[in-house]
Amino acid sequence: MNIGTNVPRIVISAPHGQSGKTTVTIGLIGALVNRGLTVQPFKKGPDFIDPSWLSRVSGRFCRNLDCFLMDDETIRDSVFQAGRNADIAVIEGAMGMFDGLDLDGSGSTAQIAKIIKAPVVLVVNCSRMTRSVAPLVKGFKDFDPQV
Repeated sequence: MNIGTNVPRIVISAPHGQSGKTTVTIGLIGALVNRGLTVQPFKKGPDFIDPSWLSRVSGRFCRNLDCFLMDDETIRDSVFQAGRNADIAVIEGAMGMFDGLDLDGSGSTAQIAKIIKAPVVLVVNCSRMTRSVAPLVKGFKDFDPQV
């Protein structure tokens, strides 16, 4: 039951966990809501703590997306069904963008972004870094051209 792909959407990811994804996602959702937009939040994986924060700031129930428990069509349908009455869907990733169940990155945040054809915002903790952030970000940009 693919209902279409006209829901504006964005994925928030990072090179690794503890990078500030949740803080950035909460801030982004809060800013969008303060501008009068309706935001449908999602969280990658079986997490229940982050979704409670995302639900609170958005005023909408946060849904989980899990490549291990859901096939591609179910993930797409979940995003496009839940997001159909929202101005934008914001999906917070988990761990590092390409970290998944195996060396191919199955179940990763990158896989979710590819399934729903969403652009990704990379949150990078730049503490104790200057120019070194450039090759790090370039590596993420070039690693998988489908993301």
